[in-house]
Amino acid sequence: MGANAALGFIGLGQIGQPMATRLAGWPGGLTVYDISQERVQALVAAGAKAAVTLGDVAASAQIISVMVRDDDQVREVVAEVAGAVPPGTAPGGAPVVIAIHSTIGPDTAAELAQRYGGSGIEIVDAPVSGGSMGAADGRLAVMFGGSREAYERCREPFGCFADLIMYMGPVGNGTRAKLARNLLHFVAFTAAAEAERLAEAAGLDLRKLAKVVRHSDAVTGGAGSIMLRPVTAPLDDADALRPILANVAALGEKDLSLALDLGDRLGVDLPMARYALAHFAAGLGLPAREDTP
Repeated sequence: MGANAALGFIGLGQIGQPMATRLAGWPGGLTVYDISQERVQALVAAGAKAAVTLGDVAASAQIISVMVRDDDQVREVVAEVAGAVPPGTAPGGAPVVIAIHSTIGPDTAAELAQRYGGSGIEIVDAPVSGGSMGAADGRLAVMFGGSREAYERCREPFGCFADLIMYMGPVGNGTRAKLARNLLHFVAFTAAAEAERLAEAAGLDLRKLAKVVRHSDAVTGGAGSIMLRPVTAPLDDADALRPILANVAALGEKDLSLALDLGDRLGVDLPMARYALAHFAAGLGLPAREDTP
């Protein structure tokens, strides 16, 4: 189908709007829907067509992106769109793809696929990571769950707003990958707040520290740089990664111990640092510390 596929986009919020804007010049055309007419008109000015109802999107598009707030809205939108998809919409008998970009529960997409899939419709989950900045720059990451055929059909249009489109497996796997990715994201935010409390107690300029963190993470890759193994089981003694990760563990435990010592002297409680010290080596597949509770 390629660039001839007609696209639809539902939900023009903080991330949806820049995603849709990057699709506005799509050769097969783009039809958009949102409850905000101001947002719709901004997309019309960029080259898209406005839909008055969700049914208008269903009637005009072969690949339909859904980027709404939560599970309830996703269920409502998918039910209405699926009920309005006319038979034989996609050329060559290919099903109309309804791609859910929202972050939802781990089973929602699979439930919707079972309920509405077939009869010319395929539900896939394709959540994104990278925020509104990544959407505006075309640098989102997409975690795709669905059939390989749907993945291949979606790669070209999704490539307008993403520079990494990763096939994760069957429908539902995209969302599960997004939840794991966001677990790391928001736990890291909590750790950042703990680091700021320590730095503040030490009399440091927090803005300068933040600049150092952003700079070094851009160089090293941050937490993702340590995600090297295909499994989380303990490392075999002969594994080539063992000496590398053993060195990482030694450095990490040393630095965490020093930070905890500083926190004790400054009267700053560092619960995440204590947990990290206790579990750092085991998380790398190495023997746990002997003093781990």
